[in-house]
Amino acid sequence: MLKKTQTIQINFPGGIISPGYLLSILEIAEAAKISDVRFGQRQQLIIEVSAKTAPLFGDHVSTTPNIISSYPATGIFIANSWLSEGIYKDVFEMLNWEPKLKINVCDSRNSFTPFFTGHLNWIAGTQPNYWHLVIRYPKSNQLFAWPELLYTNHIGELSKQLETQLLNNEPVTGVPVEKDLKLPDFHLPYYEGFNKYDQYYWLGIYRRNEYFPVSFLKGLCHICLETKTGQLYATPWKSLIIRNIEQEHRPLWDYLLGKYGINVRHAANELNWQIPDNNEDALVLKRHIIRHFDSADVRTYGLCFSVGHHCFGGIVITQQEAKYKTALKGQLRYDISYTPDFNPNSGTLINYRSGVAKEHLGPYITSLCKYFYERHNTDDPLPGYVAAHTAPAPPVEKYVHQCPACLSIYDEQIGDPEQEIMPNTPFELITSHYQCPLCHKPAGAFTRVAYSTLMA
Repeated sequence: MLKKTQTIQINFPGGIISPGYLLSILEIAEAAKISDVRFGQRQQLIIEVSAKTAPLFGDHVSTTPNIISSYPATGIFIANSWLSEGIYKDVFEMLNWEPKLKINVCDSRNSFTPFFTGHLNWIAGTQPNYWHLVIRYPKSNQLFAWPELLYTNHIGELSKQLETQLLNNEPVTGVPVEKDLKLPDFHLPYYEGFNKYDQYYWLGIYRRNEYFPVSFLKGLCHICLETKTGQLYATPWKSLIIRNIEQEHRPLWDYLLGKYGINVRHAANELNWQIPDNNEDALVLKRHIIRHFDSADVRTYGLCFSVGHHCFGGIVITQQEAKYKTALKGQLRYDISYTPDFNPNSGTLINYRSGVAKEHLGPYITSLCKYFYERHNTDDPLPGYVAAHTAPAPPVEKYVHQCPACLSIYDEQIGDPEQEIMPNTPFELITSHYQCPLCHKPAGAFTRVAYSTLMA
């Protein structure tokens, strides 16, 4: 008889995780005989539990969407921003009622956290403590911008008011997203492995199958507590980031990673995927396409892929609904779409191919990747770079010979037709017999001078 299980989630607002709190959750999971857990797209913890052990988690369980943020990227992927860690935490404290709608809080210069996957998307403006608000109606990809910038202290109150209106299907005043909200081009930073910043290291941990062993995470929490690392971070890429690791503590982390065989150097072409939470079929499809990328040596930098509807991606693969519920997996068909300029923050999709069999997905998506680079590489920048960085050749100085008495000159390029001396005759060939045509000084008395000095 199959055991009945259910999926629970535990929210970490903004992706900020206290090691002590996570450790207490993991100890409950261990007591419930749970060996692995996952992190979700909204920076939450996902646990498969049996109906019998679910009550053990009590009030830790969340039934509302997590508030996601670009906080984990602060200091390592985003520098010199007015949106400091303190301001992030002030905002999270204002959003203290467990919102039923999805809320995103992002730095406008971030390309690590999706901007518009929430219903209320707060994006930091260029002016300190002022924000853009972009609203996405539930079950829609249509975006509307709040017509004016909003002050930090108004985020909590306005979010609560707008949530009530949207859930009651009441109209909200907005305008189409305009040019004053300028978002960066998408370039996903490499978010895995040990990396140095300032005087510290940060460590990014990604799992190919999305599962993190409970025992490994417990060891991770113990190291954080012993080294006084007060926070770790869940990311929208279902990975973890630990910041502020001192050089002397790195051996502790190396030992833990080695003990559990945790690889922290995966290929970039499998880090830039957004997969629905708790979806094994989507993971299998992702791995199938990545194998084709590896065999064809496909470049994917600057691109983001997603599987399923309403996911963050510049190239989107969606499964068509089967005509018959009993259809075999080999009969499944997929649609391939992409966004304008391949920017995953766009809500508009352009159809590329429809009804594609699984075995043909790799070649079609590879062609779409090539199309992306062809569009972005129309002009070779090298000639312009060379022209801008090449110093002009200095002008060649012209010299003539001048009579010291009357200042007449002999120009080799002209010669002296009156004395039957042809043009381009070197002065050295005429010194034995040449005389100044004006005062008859001999050629030996002439001096060599720069022509430019005569024109000054």
